[in-house]
Amino acid sequence: MSKFLISGAGGFIGGHLAKSLMDEGHQVVCADVKPLHLWFQLFEDNKNYSMDLKEYENCLTASKGVDYIYNMACNMGGMGFIENNKAECMLSVLINTNLLRASIVNNVEKYFFSSSACVYNGSKQNETFISGLKESDAYPAEPEDGYGWEKLFSERMCRHFTEDFKLQTRVARYHNVYGPLGTYDGGREKAPAALCRKIIEAKLNSQNKIQVWGDGEQTRSFMFIDDCLAGTKTLFSKEHTEPFNIGSEEQVSINQMIEIIQEIANIKIEKEYQLDKPLGVRGRSSNNDLVREKLNWDIQIKLKDGLEKTYKWIYDEITSGKNNDKFSKSSY
Repeated sequence: MSKFLISGAGGFIGGHLAKSLMDEGHQVVCADVKPLHLWFQLFEDNKNYSMDLKEYENCLTASKGVDYIYNMACNMGGMGFIENNKAECMLSVLINTNLLRASIVNNVEKYFFSSSACVYNGSKQNETFISGLKESDAYPAEPEDGYGWEKLFSERMCRHFTEDFKLQTRVARYHNVYGPLGTYDGGREKAPAALCRKIIEAKLNSQNKIQVWGDGEQTRSFMFIDDCLAGTKTLFSKEHTEPFNIGSEEQVSINQMIEIIQEIANIKIEKEYQLDKPLGVRGRSSNNDLVREKLNWDIQIKLKDGLEKTYKWIYDEITSGKNNDKFSKSSY
């Protein structure tokens, strides 16, 4: 049994990771800036801190006595949030910096940083249905402004802490993680949850139209939370310090994803395109060659299967109304 600190444990991925590690019998310390009643998943048996990890003293407190750290904490959301809150996104660099500093003081054995596909060079993402992005495509650097720069800088910080202080670090570049027990409304939700919610609301209100950001032809790949956890823990257990893609190669357009969700919902809707909304890059997908070769890991859950589970969970949440504050109007 090991002792883990999960920063951002009140968030979507962090909550699922905490449960997974607990189920394996580990001790888990959880920290998140949100008040405890707004955590997506809260486990009373854990040590739970509601604290701002941008502050160094809080990082020292949370990491004291732990063996390993999973840093999942950042101020983020879907493209609408990222485009309009660049400074707030970049301030998350303080979390990674101060957790790394605290790791040295508290003799942490291994440190994981959750990076993002937003670090990739934008010039390689100007077309739809692009070839999957390889890890080497992050340089020369031209990441997503704000959020992507913070992630790329923090990757380098991990690298240099390994070189200078011999701290074992692991870095995953996540590609659009989705699934149950995450936000689906309020401005921070990502496309799968947002589209599920819109189609559910259309069905419940007997409407036949939803609003779609952009022309719907922009493409992405989406990874279900169970695959994310499996890839994360596989990477953490290996000896490789370079960044790895943890994502899916199943690239779809937004219009194609809408078709899948319509089939799940058994409804046909019209699309009202909003061309003035933030869109991000035109096309983005993962290339998993390196992670297959070095980690022997790959995606197991197809997009339609993951969307079925996500749709059902959001439908139950909306119709029950029991978690409106926690899941629909989420803070980070």
